[in-house]
Formats: sequence, structure tokens, C-alpha cells
Amino acid sequence: MDVLHKAIGTPEMDPIDTLRLFFLLSAATVCEFAIVPQLPNDFPSSKLTERCANLFQAFSISIPSSLRTRFLVYGPRTTSTPAATAERPEINRSTFLDYLATWQVPHRYFTHFYIASVLSSVFWFFQLACRGTAFQLVAARMSEEHLQQSMSLTQVLICWILLAIQGGRRLWESYKFAKPSSSQMSVAHWFLGITFYMAAGMAIWVEGCGAIRSYNLTLDDIKMTNAPTARTFFCVPLFLMMSGLQHDCHHFLFSLKKYTVPDHPIFRTVVCPHYGAECLIYLSLALLAAPPGHLVNKTMLTCLGFVAVNLALTARTTKDWYKEKFGLASVQDRWLMIPWVY
Repeated sequence: MDVLHKAIGTPEMDPIDTLRLFFLLSAATVCEFAIVPQLPNDFPSSKLTERCANLFQAFSISIPSSLRTRFLVYGPRTTSTPAATAERPEINRSTFLDYLATWQVPHRYFTHFYIASVLSSVFWFFQLACRGTAFQLVAARMSEEHLQQSMSLTQVLICWILLAIQGGRRLWESYKFAKPSSSQMSVAHWFLGITFYMAAGMAIWVEGCGAIRSYNLTLDDIKMTNAPTARTFFCVPLFLMMSGLQHDCHHFLFSLKKYTVPDHPIFRTVVCPHYGAECLIYLSLALLAAPPGHLVNKTMLTCLGFVAVNLALTARTTKDWYKEKFGLASVQDRWLMIPWVY
């Protein structure tokens, strides 16, 4: 890696910038699979615009619509309806990406996401507590600016606990609320999900690297004797309330005898309230993990950006599926994730 950076003449990115770039590029990739349009026929034809047109057309053609539907649609939404079938043309196997879109794994592999989340939290707990080899490698590559603008140890501990709770709860729900299903999702979706949860386990503490490296940890540091700040007083209850809301949504969906439009009061105004709760959970973590003098933790903010983009597109797909299967009136006046926001 060092040889590569010297060869191309660019400085090595530190772990914080690398994580932020990963979350942003992942969000951009999901958007590209979902919404890249084809070039309009009446696009202007001047020399400058012709060059732009060629680039735009090449970029769009590289991600065909069949690929977007096969990579992003999963779960019950993969069941065939006339409209869904019309949107899924036969894949041309002449390109690798088209062929990759045919690689599927069972939908129950969603459990692997939360296994990765829990394992990541456990791994980094021991690395931070003992300042192990992996932590030392991260700290050695951190820029001085990021080391100086560090979260406090109390912030690191609280945020780690909350993310571990989130991953543990979702893992328990994935087993408790599991139903036999023949649904599938793409290998790309599965791989990206596992990578995201592993990265999130690092992102939750990485902006506190400076405080961890320069402090001798003892058992007394685990005692939370300080009065909570206004930020903690607001963000922790928000996290817990949204976790409870998300759990109730998952329990209700599990209780349905067959997949239909939910009639629970929580779902009467929002198609996917559990997605909105997920976004607010990560928002609470991004606010809670903000280094002193900062409004938000930028690494967790980019993490939230990926979560919001991914779930927003999935929520829209869910609403379209409801309309196709149960009629427009079933979800016409419902928000997608968060009332009066989206």
C-alpha cells in the first residue's frame, strides 16, 4: 500500500477518511444502481455537450436497468407480479456485471449482517481495552488533526454500548422473527451489508482514537459518575425510543399470517416506520459521538448517509410493490419512512 501511494504521488488516507469515503461511495453506488436514467433522445449536440453525452451514455449503459432491479430488490418484493415481471428483462450474460446479478443467496442470510455487527463490536472492545495490534495499526495511521479532535472516553464507551445493543437486538430479532421463505437477495447486496456493519463497528469509536491512545485505561473508567450532558440526555432516550419502535414494528410484521398491507396504527401513515427508526437510531449515534466543539461526528454522519439512502430506496420499492399487489389506494397517502419528512 505504501509503495502504491508513493508511485501515484498521493498521501496515504488515514482510517477516518477511508471510512468516510467507503460510506459515501457505497451510498453513491446504491443510488447509481437505483436511479441512473438513460440519456434523453433530444440531448443537445454541441461539441462540449456531445462529449458529456458520450460519457453519460457510457456510464448509464454500464449499469442496465435489469441489474438495478436484481441487485436492489429482495425479500417479499421479489415475488412476481405483472408489473414486476415487466421490469425484469432477461439478463445478457455477455458481461460480468450482468452475470454477477444472477448470483443469489437466501434472504435469511440477512442474519449474517448482525452477526458481523456483533463480532465487530466484540473485536473492537478487546482491541480498545488492551490497545491491541489492530488498534495500534489504526492509531499509527491517524492524522494529527484527527488525533487532536477526539471524542472523550465516556463518549466512546456510551456509543460502543449503544451500537452493540443495536447489533445484538437485531441479531436476536433475526432469529426470533424468522419465517421460512424462498426469497433471495444478490450476493453484492449481501457482501455490501456485511462490509457496512463491520465498518460501522469501527466508525463508532475511531474519532476517539486520540483519547484512547493517550490515556491509561483502568476499571474506574467504566464507572459513569459524571452527570449526563444535554446531548446525552437527549440522544440516549432518542436511541432507546427508536429501538423500541423498530422492535415493535418487526414484531408486528412477524405476527402477520401472510404478507399484506400492515393495518397497525404505526403503519397507517408510514409505509416503513422501522426504516425511519433505523435512520433516527444512527442520527442519535452521530450526534452523541460528536467530538468536543463539533455538532456531529462526521464519520457516523456518512454512515447515516448510507443507511438513509439504502433504506429510502428500499422504502420506495416497498411502496411500489404494495401498489402493484394491493392497489394504489392501499398506500396512496402514506409517507415512506418519516412523517412530514419523507
